[in-house]
Amino acid sequence: MAERGSMGRAALAEYGRILVSFFKIGLFTFGGGYAMLPLFRQELIEKRGYISENELLDYYSIGQCTPGVIAVNVATFTGYKISGVSGACIATLAINLPSLVIIMVLAGILNTLSANPWVAHAFAGIRIGVIALILNEVILLLKKTVGTNFQRGMFIFILILLFAVHLSAVAVVLFAALTGGIKYWKERAR
Repeated sequence: MAERGSMGRAALAEYGRILVSFFKIGLFTFGGGYAMLPLFRQELIEKRGYISENELLDYYSIGQCTPGVIAVNVATFTGYKISGVSGACIATLAINLPSLVIIMVLAGILNTLSANPWVAHAFAGIRIGVIALILNEVILLLKKTVGTNFQRGMFIFILILLFAVHLSAVAVVLFAALTGGIKYWKERAR
């Protein structure tokens, strides 16, 4: 019986850590899913060791082509990996909770605040900061994932397609997955 109680306390403690980790990510991130990458990396990989760098990249890739918000999808996948369905539910709730509370508080006063020049300039500054965070993550991702000549060629080709044809994110992910799969099958056949 004592063993069962300690397992329950350990599970509750783990749920608490999941809740705090994802609440912090949701609370301190502005700018959407890609702007959350630095916080995901710091909290989930470096601080908690919940997932690896490759798992984070995989979750972002899958989160990009599944319905819903990328950050919420990543939280759900990570929570599931950590502690199953309960972990997924807690992580999903925790990452959304700060936004929900902030939106409810600000909804009534947002129109008044948006007319304030100081607030407008503060938001402009926040946008610039978010762009810098996203660019930093893009550079880190490039260094970690675009290492071979095949990957470089595929990256450049996809960039050209994005700018010339304006492919959707889903089409890009499907094209990249298909290309990677074909390359694997060709190498395996050799």
